[in-house]
Amino acid sequence: MLVNDTSRVKEYLSITGLADFNKLSAKLIFGSDSPAIQENRVTTVQCLSGTGSLRVGAEFLAKHYHEHTIYIPQPTWGNHPKVFTLAGLSVKYYRYYDPATRGLDFQGLLDDLAAAPAGVIVLLHACAHNPTGVDPTNDQWEKIRQLMRSKGLLPFFDSAYQGFATGNLDADAQSVRMFVADGGECLAAQSYAKNMGLYGERVGALSIVCKDADVASRVESQLKLVIRPMYSNPPIHGASIVATILKDRQMYDEWTIELKAMADRIISMRQQLFDALQARGTAGDWSHIIKQIGMFTFTGLNTEQVSFMTREHHIYMTSDGRISMAGLSSRTIPHLADAIHAAVTKAA
Repeated sequence: MLVNDTSRVKEYLSITGLADFNKLSAKLIFGSDSPAIQENRVTTVQCLSGTGSLRVGAEFLAKHYHEHTIYIPQPTWGNHPKVFTLAGLSVKYYRYYDPATRGLDFQGLLDDLAAAPAGVIVLLHACAHNPTGVDPTNDQWEKIRQLMRSKGLLPFFDSAYQGFATGNLDADAQSVRMFVADGGECLAAQSYAKNMGLYGERVGALSIVCKDADVASRVESQLKLVIRPMYSNPPIHGASIVATILKDRQMYDEWTIELKAMADRIISMRQQLFDALQARGTAGDWSHIIKQIGMFTFTGLNTEQVSFMTREHHIYMTSDGRISMAGLSSRTIPHLADAIHAAVTKAA
């Protein structure tokens, strides 16, 4: 559609990007009935996918926020510490993953945030935590919210997988909406790489929820001063694709159906892998595979087992045992299950 529209030009966008895209992105993550949007307390700028949104947000905070420390989960996406450090923030970690249960170290998380200095920034994965696939429950999110607000900690959400975790766009944004509903401030970085398959178009957005409309307009002018010397203005094509789909009811509905199909396929790959390991009688508890969510599974395999699988079975994964569930199919699962079984048996 866009390619065949002869009225379209390749002129520069404004510094903040495509206005329609920004408005629709904020609605997608905060909800179309969000009071923060209705009260004009949200400022949204189009950025270069998730990484660019994090970087712009980080540089803004390094320049204008009174605390220069950001707490990030242990473990987290490999690029997070680099992005924040280069933007001028000091990076510290809070406990997140418990290798013993292959689940959330919830008490450790609460203890570390409780011990953090008042006012520091805290990076939160909105859903489908990368690399572990372990997310807090809604009740746990509520406890995290209460603790963070009581200490004045500033939430910075990274939302790279909205719609990809559960297959439901609203459910996957629940954590973010809890923090917006209490009237406090927060930041949210969005990426359309995964949920629209637009990896190479570099389409993302940074939204900052402020305490009132006056602050939001001042924040926007300061964001422009961050963006202008960084990349001047963002690219037009990918954002136009997103805006076209989010604006058109029929296309939007088609997208949500396809998104649900993708999420369901990943969930079914989890079940099939779990069933295959059960059938082989592989030692250990593998229920974390079906409890974890999103594209990735932290298998719990150690470095020795990972290299055994590469050496003996030509199966490749990161040395921490993370695998992409999206890369599996019913055809390849038996081979993977055989390899895991052999690795656990022989390379324990």
